[in-house]
Amino acid sequence: MRLPIVISIFSLVVISVAHEDLYSVKYTTENFSQEVGKKNHFVMFYAPWCGHCQKFAPKWEQLAEMLNEDETNNIKIAKVDCTTDNEVCSEQDITGYPTLKFYKVGDSEGVRFKGTRDLPSITNFINEQLREGDESDAEESTIKEPQAVGGLIELTEDTFNKHVETGKHFIKFYAPWCGHCQKLAPTWEQLAKSLEFEKDITIGKVDCTQYRSICNNFEVKGYPTLLWIENGAKIDKYQGERSHHELKQYVNKMLGTEQHDKQQASEATESQLPSGEITNDDFKSSIQSGIAFVKFYAPWCGHCKRLSPTWDNLREKFVNNPSVKILKIDCTLDVNKQLCNDEEVEGFPSLFLYKDGEKMSEYTGSRSLDDLHDYIMKNNRHDEL
Repeated sequence: MRLPIVISIFSLVVISVAHEDLYSVKYTTENFSQEVGKKNHFVMFYAPWCGHCQKFAPKWEQLAEMLNEDETNNIKIAKVDCTTDNEVCSEQDITGYPTLKFYKVGDSEGVRFKGTRDLPSITNFINEQLREGDESDAEESTIKEPQAVGGLIELTEDTFNKHVETGKHFIKFYAPWCGHCQKLAPTWEQLAKSLEFEKDITIGKVDCTQYRSICNNFEVKGYPTLLWIENGAKIDKYQGERSHHELKQYVNKMLGTEQHDKQQASEATESQLPSGEITNDDFKSSIQSGIAFVKFYAPWCGHCKRLSPTWDNLREKFVNNPSVKILKIDCTLDVNKQLCNDEEVEGFPSLFLYKDGEKMSEYTGSRSLDDLHDYIMKNNRHDEL
């Protein structure tokens, strides 16, 4: 007769260990309101005995590992145990477990997440909430003419079109949470400073989380995207190295050149190693023949950031092999959300190998360059024979 009680106690012990001191921050009645008021938060309200909570816990910790490990991110992943801190849960009108709520800075009520509890859906929800907050702040701010700070001009929906309708402009389209954007930021400021007194060019930037319509008009599908714009029209997309020297050299090529010089610059850009970035629109055509090794990632994911240079080196190794393609897909972009769901992406990065359009396997081994290379060669051996 006591067997169900024993099982119940065992379950409590297991889930308490699973929830204890991993990556998410645990709040109590004493500190919940104070901490949530400091920063954007995504909070899971749970009960240790809840089966759905137990099943969802690993994904929540994975999300927390991705976002909480980088202190520069403007969001914190947290949780509240409603069996020990029921006062908080009562105030937040928690009637079922798990309940997920997003809190903007200064918001005490929060917004409930009502979607499917998978990482692509959750990250898309987070991005939407962050963008809405940014847009609200933008509406409240006073519209001003764009002023260069150290040669760099921050552009908005109110100033962009007028600014770029004449002349030549090198524009960075970015998202504040993007790791590559954060890494490029000081170099981009250095570039702007070095060209501060150059009358024939302006160096600018656009925050795509605040001004989506601009980025959509210029078909920005990844961050950062660097576009050369002349008289309001996109002339070229920069795809080279992002050092100050290489960026300055590119600007010098594009400035004051005749048409044949522009063509040479375009050919030089096309001859560089492509990024391998694809979207839902060209996914099927990209994997339909030969071997395709695809990285499904999120720009803010710490593991993805660490893998990025290795993935670029892996692509270089196969640049002259037409039967092997090394590709990547940003699952945080709206255009890719359904694809990542369809491909059953459960975490970031997910590395899937496709052969002639069919998914063959998921790579779960070491992410060293040699091991990744050996994995492809092993799966491509039959094709080479």
